[in-house]
Amino acid sequence: MKSQYLTREERAKNLLNNPNTHILRINDNHYQMKSLATNRIYDIFSTELGWICNCPDHVYRHVTCKHALAISLSIQLRQQVRERNKIVIEEISCDKCPQCLSSKIVKHGIRHNKNYDLQRYSCRDCNNRFSFNLGFEKMSVNPKVITSAMQLYFTGESLRNVQKFIRLQGVKISHQTVYNWIKKYTDLMKLHLDKTVPQVGDTWRADEVYVKVKGDKRYMFALMDDETRFWIAQEVADSKFKHDARNLLRMGKESMKTKPRVFITDGLQAYHDAFQKEYGAVKKGSPIHIRHISLHGDRNNNKMERLNGEFRDREKVMRGVKKTDSVIFDGSQIYHNYVRPHMALEGKTPAELCGIEIKGVDKWRTIIQKASQKEIMYSSPSKKY
Repeated sequence: MKSQYLTREERAKNLLNNPNTHILRINDNHYQMKSLATNRIYDIFSTELGWICNCPDHVYRHVTCKHALAISLSIQLRQQVRERNKIVIEEISCDKCPQCLSSKIVKHGIRHNKNYDLQRYSCRDCNNRFSFNLGFEKMSVNPKVITSAMQLYFTGESLRNVQKFIRLQGVKISHQTVYNWIKKYTDLMKLHLDKTVPQVGDTWRADEVYVKVKGDKRYMFALMDDETRFWIAQEVADSKFKHDARNLLRMGKESMKTKPRVFITDGLQAYHDAFQKEYGAVKKGSPIHIRHISLHGDRNNNKMERLNGEFRDREKVMRGVKKTDSVIFDGSQIYHNYVRPHMALEGKTPAELCGIEIKGVDKWRTIIQKASQKEIMYSSPSKKY
């Protein structure tokens, strides 16, 4: 069928399916698309009156052009994919026996621990006695104290300030114990969340931020999704200009099971070299790399600078990172993606926009218990949970 007999909606679908089509998302309401026939770049805006474009169809014929329809269609398709592949991390149910999964359970006294009491249950079918304390077994404090400590720590409090807060709850611990909790559960959550694949967008950003490790100058390279602000990957390097950023881009591709169609960075040569090697920018239709960004206007890297500032605020309290494998790197990434609500995302977390919903008021506890449940299943495959 000749193109002149196609409707604009059909032309928009063909445009979207064309591998040479590149849609650059500037922000939520501004997109850019390069014409396939010429070298002209069209600006498409979302307004209260609908989509507008600076192509001849819209300017002279005053109709919704194929470029605007393609943008609108791509947004709808992406939302449908996220809804279809939505991942829900449920709270651990406390209404079934963990051994036989029977719902015939009754309360069976109180277990008095050193610093808190825990309800005991018994199953009428298998006579199993148990407590619902998954993930926090043999811990000397209430799970709420531990998750509160993690929340305080990753929102900017020092270990000693967290210790003072917990002592107000009547629990005497050292600041080293607080760090041990945070380290233990951050490692546990990371193992579980690394197996989860979020539905990120097709435009990614990368940047680096200066950080002190053991008093020496280091740089943390970070990779982030432009649309959802999901922190995809990070690594610490000894040098800024001599660092090979290929490993960062490879981690992003492997963890997201995809690669971006548009990659936005500053002019650092390390990104350009890594991009060409890792994302295959060798032929027409390959991902494009935008290196020329400004401090102001649409072509800025403010989103990455905001992420850098978020990490800098946390690192400043610590007066430098003490270890190269410090919990602050992985823990801050988990907190940013799954726990911290963002004003720019209308109070949602990046994970929520990527199709990952975490149930429960205490998201820390939900993730920890789900990770602990998976760990038990993997270590004891013959046992039912």
